[in-house]
Amino acid sequence: MNKKELRKIIKDRKRQYSSSQLEELSLSVLSRLADQESFRKAKIILMYYSLPDEVNTHTFIDEMTALGKTVLLPVVKDSENMEIREYSGRKDLTEGSFKIMEPTGNLFPPERYGEIEVGVIPGMSFDEKGNRLGRGKGYYDRFLKKVPTLFKIGICFDFQKTDTIPTEETDIRMDCII
Repeated sequence: MNKKELRKIIKDRKRQYSSSQLEELSLSVLSRLADQESFRKAKIILMYYSLPDEVNTHTFIDEMTALGKTVLLPVVKDSENMEIREYSGRKDLTEGSFKIMEPTGNLFPPERYGEIEVGVIPGMSFDEKGNRLGRGKGYYDRFLKKVPTLFKIGICFDFQKTDTIPTEETDIRMDCII
């Protein structure tokens, strides 16, 4: 099975759940994330502001900020690159590329990327070897190459996990899947 076929299968699985069911499933996934040792200890974390069909991170991000963690979110810059900005609250979000809410806060400069301890990375699917199937644009793979020391946590609903993800040389493997 190729990546395109697997994306379609996962999209079909997602459609079987209502938004309230996905919200309920999100709570369980985020509870496991909060208990993950590397995440719990990290002070500077990269998260993502979820789309409606992803594990809902909106309230969780606010909770992590309230706990004193520095939460960074990606901002799509062009057809190949994203930058990282500090999350400073929902009031500072604006709709960006692909209808993703993006922060307008302070830019987190590339020379500080090594300070990011944990990255919580969304995916269409993950396998038990840590391979990730994204949405097909390669933004995260290109970004993650710039932060080789980052502890990468792939996050998805359990029904999105598969036995095998087709991989290419450019794909970046996760350190942990939740």
